[in-house]
Amino acid sequence: MRQTSHKLFVTLSAALLVATPLIMTASPAQAFEQKRDATGTSSSGSVVQGGDGSVTMTVEAASVSAAPDGSTGSGGGATAWSQSVTASVHPVCWYAQSSTGAEKAKYIDSPESTSYMSVTRGSMWDDYKARFADYQSHADDEEGHWYIPNCDPRYMADGDERDFNDIMADYYANNTPVYVPAGESAPTPEVDGATLAQAAWDSITIPTATIGYNPTVGDVQATIVGMDTWVWATGNTPKEVRVTASAGSTTATVTATASRLTLQPTDGTATCTGFGIPWTEENDTKGTDCKIIFNRSSAHLKDSVTPVHVNISYTTQYTASDGASGSMGTHTTFGSTTIPVAEIQTLNTQPTKQP
Repeated sequence: MRQTSHKLFVTLSAALLVATPLIMTASPAQAFEQKRDATGTSSSGSVVQGGDGSVTMTVEAASVSAAPDGSTGSGGGATAWSQSVTASVHPVCWYAQSSTGAEKAKYIDSPESTSYMSVTRGSMWDDYKARFADYQSHADDEEGHWYIPNCDPRYMADGDERDFNDIMADYYANNTPVYVPAGESAPTPEVDGATLAQAAWDSITIPTATIGYNPTVGDVQATIVGMDTWVWATGNTPKEVRVTASAGSTTATVTATASRLTLQPTDGTATCTGFGIPWTEENDTKGTDCKIIFNRSSAHLKDSVTPVHVNISYTTQYTASDGASGSMGTHTTFGSTTIPVAEIQTLNTQPTKQP
């Protein structure tokens, strides 16, 4: 799980630093930059690209089919499904627009600020001023703006297990405030690999599984109570999904793999350790790795068909151009279908006793 307790601590600490002396894991000067100056000047702002710090990502996804190759029962392998997506992704950390050059110089040089901050913050105030070493060079500029490192845990994806404190401290240590004259471009947001991978994965929709089955008796294509009903993946059912995304200079690839169908029939028992193969006389001698044995006919159910839930669980991993890599947990698709189930009636008779 993501470190929510740390996130809450950092968010509250950063906000309270404008009023009370607190110590936080990231450099205290960062808190001044991320929230508010003592004068009350807001440092929240947006950078170019998406207007709120977001950037555009392009996503390409494709899957390898789990559907076997007809009579041979081979494990598919064809590219059965693909999807292209263009969406926005917001980095956890980015450069946010802050004060103008004139506003920043006035704030730093203000006797009130210096007196108050020196007493209440000590060396933290010196650290803060050091981050704007050339601020006096822009003291007369009322149109250009400072852009400051800014991080927000709200942009961490669900399932991101990284500690927000660590992310913020690393970004702050490697990125200093940048002054941007009017008319020039603000620093381009950079999305880290872990955030990009999760955003890319969340932007696609994986097809749910579809199945074939045998026996199929009569016009309604019914299987039979008590018999082995062979089940196999069909159509675009994926056994492997590969998602590639790019945003700015960062690329990320997510690979999701599955090894079997998970079947949950009403009025029956499923045994499935793979994706199944179609029944043929040739395959009958090999056996199947996916079957259902129904213990009751569908006659008592709506429309005289038996519901079967068909799910697939994928193990997901990612790698990224910034060196990030790791697990993204398990993703499960949920599907359902119906199968008519018939019961063979037998009539037992006793021979008539002859006189």
